[in-house]
Amino acid sequence: MSFLFGSRSSKTFKPKKNIPEGSHQYELLKHAEATLGSGNLRQAVMLPEGEDLNEWIAVNTVDFFNQINMLYGTITEFCTESSCPVMSAGPRYEYHWADGTNIKKPIKCSAPKYIDYLMTWVQDQLDDETLFPSKIGVPFPKNFMSVAKTILKRLFRVYAHIYHQHFDSVMRLQEEAHLNTSFKHFIFFVQEFSLIDRRELAPLHELIEKLGSKDR
Repeated sequence: MSFLFGSRSSKTFKPKKNIPEGSHQYELLKHAEATLGSGNLRQAVMLPEGEDLNEWIAVNTVDFFNQINMLYGTITEFCTESSCPVMSAGPRYEYHWADGTNIKKPIKCSAPKYIDYLMTWVQDQLDDETLFPSKIGVPFPKNFMSVAKTILKRLFRVYAHIYHQHFDSVMRLQEEAHLNTSFKHFIFFVQEFSLIDRRELAPLHELIEKLGSKDR
């Protein structure tokens, strides 16, 4: 959750997405923060009793966007057109950008460009009231789960890029504890609700196994 980061690094890549105070989603976020504070991440990601699954996934998706936004914001100066001419996660995985509307055919671009496209696209989805309704009583659309899965699949790629290409910078900035806690929370969440296909997680398979084995 974003509260883990305190005020040490207030630099974000894109503006932070706020959940309106006083709303039910805000209460859910507070519940999630409280359970996270207990230190048991497996338990913290579970759907709270009596809550709506779509709403729980929406609140957490917004929060993961804010976390990744902050984490990537700390290393943007090291992720440049020259250092990262392609969007990759190690030598075996390369990502090309397409959003299905503005860019229909996948294009090869630098990591900073790809992540800019990606985070702008996610922000547009989160700001769309028909997809992510913030008002009480407004139902989630039928395609909500597939949109949320696409968002989370794409956000994973930012974690994968940071781990593979910029972990040395993260270490120098002493941000590795933040990155590891955030990623562990993210992975436990997507595993709990089967939100990302295992093949998509392959670039960080070993790390995911390691994080999971500590909690068995």
